[in-house]
Amino acid sequence: MSQHKVILLLGSNLGDQKKNLQTALDKIKDAGNEIFKVSDFLTSEPVEFASSNIFCNIASIIFTHLSPVQLLTLIKDIEVEMGRTDDSAVTGGHTDRVIDIDIVTFNKIKFISERLKIPHQKHLSEREFSRILLKDFI
Repeated sequence: MSQHKVILLLGSNLGDQKKNLQTALDKIKDAGNEIFKVSDFLTSEPVEFASSNIFCNIASIIFTHLSPVQLLTLIKDIEVEMGRTDDSAVTGGHTDRVIDIDIVTFNKIKFISERLKIPHQKHLSEREFSRILLKDFI
């Protein structure tokens, strides 16, 4: 099996945000993935919804043997396990969340399915906090 280079963005705006981000990375690693690089923490205002809770965000490069859909399933399971109740892809709206994990790139492929679009264009080009976090990763 080959290793796939993946860039993830993680965010949290509830509870101990930095601990939530580290816990998510630990769970990704414990599932057999290599955490190769992690950015510094960056705080940002919520995007696409109103909240008084500020986000703490990081970017990470991981190496995985999983396919894009298998990785998506893993990160969605981690989100639920950590207490996330609403998935914006399902509900169509954004809310406060303990953890949010997005696949930004997966190798250099383009992948589109009902559940997943790679690359994640909003993070690559539209969101300022994403561009700041990803500047040394892309």
